[in-house]
Parts: sequence; C-alpha cells; structure tokens
Amino acid sequence: MSAQRQIKIGLYIVGTGMHIGSWRLPQAQADASIDVGFYKKIALEAERGLFDAAFIADSLAIDENSHSQILNRFDPTVLITAIAGATTHIGVVATASTTYNEPYTLARQFASVDIISGGRAGWNVVTTADATGLTALNFSRKEHTLHDDRYKIAEEFIDVVKGLWDSWEEDAFIRNKETGQFYDPDKVHLLNYEGEFFQVRGPLNIGRTPQGHPVLFQAGSSIPGQEFAARTAEAVFSHKKSFEDARSFYKQLKGRMAKYGRKETELLILQGISPIIGRTEAEAAEKAALLESTIIQEQALRFLSGYVGNVDLTAYNLDTPASEVAWREVNSIQSDFEMIQKIIREENLTIGQLYSKISNVATNGSLRGTPEQVADTLTYWFENSACDGFIFIPPALPDSLTDFVDLVVPILQERGIYRTEYTETTLRGHLGLSIPENRYTGQRSRTSHAL
Repeated sequence: MSAQRQIKIGLYIVGTGMHIGSWRLPQAQADASIDVGFYKKIALEAERGLFDAAFIADSLAIDENSHSQILNRFDPTVLITAIAGATTHIGVVATASTTYNEPYTLARQFASVDIISGGRAGWNVVTTADATGLTALNFSRKEHTLHDDRYKIAEEFIDVVKGLWDSWEEDAFIRNKETGQFYDPDKVHLLNYEGEFFQVRGPLNIGRTPQGHPVLFQAGSSIPGQEFAARTAEAVFSHKKSFEDARSFYKQLKGRMAKYGRKETELLILQGISPIIGRTEAEAAEKAALLESTIIQEQALRFLSGYVGNVDLTAYNLDTPASEVAWREVNSIQSDFEMIQKIIREENLTIGQLYSKISNVATNGSLRGTPEQVADTLTYWFENSACDGFIFIPPALPDSLTDFVDLVVPILQERGIYRTEYTETTLRGHLGLSIPENRYTGQRSRTSHAL
C-alpha cells in the first residue's frame, strides 16, 4: 500500500504578522522585522510544529502606503541563511526577482544556501509586482516592465539558472592529493547561453547542491503565471477566498502540466490561510476584535489602494458602493486585482466593507473559530482537490503560530494527514519531490546504455 497523502504546510514570516495593525498589539515586539533573533525563534516554533518550510517574502520599493512590516526588513536571501543556521529540519525559502536580478548571481546565492543548510533551500521566483510604481526607479530604469513581458524574461531567466546549477556533475570534484587533480574536467560544463534577454557563459563557481538544485516556488495566478508555473515551478502559492475558487485553480493549473511533459505530482499547490483560533468561538471572536482595534482606517485604505491601481480610496466615504469607484488596470499582481473586481461585482460591498474583506485576515468564517473548525476546513480543502497543503500567514506573531501548533496540528496528526515527525533531511524530501537529474550525467547515462 502507498503511504497516505499528507498535508504540506509552509510558514509565511513577516515581522509581527500579516495583519496591518499587528505591531500595535500590547504583546507585540514592534521591531520584530529587523530582529534576527525573533525570526530564529519563529522558525524554531514552526519546526516544533513540523512545518515543511519557513518562507520570506520581499518587495524592492516602499512608499507611505506600504504595510508597516515591510518598511524596514532584511534581505530574504541573507535572512534564510541565518534561519538555516538556527534550525535543523525546516526548509528555508526566500523570494527573489527575475526582473531586477542577474541569473548568475541568484544561481550562486541559492546554491550557496542549499549547501550551507544541508539541502533545505527554496527560491520563490517572482517577476516583481510593482504596487508602488516605484521599483524601476530604484534600479536605474524609467518604468516597470509590463506584466506579460516580465514572464517572458522569467522563462529565460529560469532556463539560465537551471543550466548553471548543472555546471558541475555530482562527482566532478575529485580532490586527489596524491595526483594533484582537484576536479574532473569532463564533468564541468560551460553553459554558453545566448538568448533574447541574457547571455551567460558559465560555469557556476559552486558545485552541485544536496538537492540537485533548490526547490522552485512561484506565486502567480494569472494565465502567464500559470503557464510559467506549469512549466517550471515545483510548488505554487495561491490565496483563493473560497473552496470553489481554490478547487478550480487547482484543476486548471494541474491540467496545464501535461503539455510540458510533467506529471501532476511534480507540482504542489499551497493555499494561503490566516486563521484566528480560539479554544471557543467566543475566544476567537475576542482575538479578532482585538486585531480590529489596532487598525488605523486611513493607513489600511492606503494599503488596499496598492492592489487596485493606487486609486486614492481615502477620497471616498466608507459607505460609498465599491462599484462606484473609478478603478483602473494595474501593472502589478494581476490575480489580486481580478479577485477584488470579482468580489465587487458579486458582493455589492461598500468601500469600508471591501477594505475589511481584503485588508484584514481570516475573512473566511470557517477559519475564525475553534481548532476543530479550522482543522475541518483544512481537511476538507485538502481531501477534495483544492490544494496539496497550505501557506500559514499568521495574523499576529508569535501568538497565531503557537495557537496553530498547539491546537490545530495535533488534530491533523490524529487524522493521519500530517506528519508526526520529520523523516527526511531536505526540503525536497519533506515535500515528496525528487532530485532533478543533472542534464549532463543523464545524457552520458543514456548514451552509454544506447551503445
């Protein structure tokens, strides 16, 4: 018999939490976003809960509308190295942009973290959604690259990076002190890539990593984003507001993989969740009310405006129907914009209600309640083809995470759909993903078998 399929869970870490007012809670550490000790503590708590990975997001520009916890924070690739050194099992995933980086640089950085961590690194591949409209100005450019063009660049970028990760075969380094031969020249390979956007010679100046290469994550839900994921990604983050939307996305994305010669099991889809958990429904409601009390209305509306084309929502009365706002198209997170427009069309919300639904967390009633209620929702989504697992986006840290680890995880374990111990040592092992074959080793093997 095959082992029972199990839920995968990653932790999204952003300072004091994703709720926009979380830093104002009495118990919150207001400077958490720049305290490496805090991040280590949170990652260890997630490891206690047997999470698959700790995930660090990023942005490359800020303005007065930005979420408080991204105004002042570490570079993700540097931070996950520190987290890896403080933990033993949990994977470490950092966000890095294909629009504002060079392939050689990122290939080297993530290979380095994979070796340093003993095979626990992942790269969240983003094309950079520019909600501020300012990112290009930080990189000597006049304007942000258009949405679909960013994905064209990303396709080529990934091809280069994966080629560089194959520079050295697994046994290329001999290090024979007697003969003086440090490596086998037949097992190191130039890339000599010539494309529309990149020209890269190679080889990479770091060898093959414990995972073959770091796990590739991706978060785009637009059509170009789905095509990119179906061809390249090994895990995808999504954030659908309903079970029906999540299941539809799951079927649609998995259905795109065959044309790229991939099996559906080679890609995991993880849905974002932000539960508010209480031992009783009343306690959960109290926690939600406390979070609501931290919100400063103008700040929240400005934050929301970044998702809807930077429309100045503060110019409207909160009772104004959202359908009356002069929305405009965005060159940012297209799937978020489309989701918001769908909500406006279907739910006839006011500006104030829209802000509460989008800017807040745990708007899904089944994710605001007792541990059993939350576990029931996760189980239902997982067992009915809406996801392979979840990205836990805590409203407030560390409390939301501790609640989940102490109260929800044991229920999932009792149901046999969540691990009771780590049985693997790498992130690929945790996720059930195979080690990618080095293209040159594979070619040599196929040639020898043909002779």
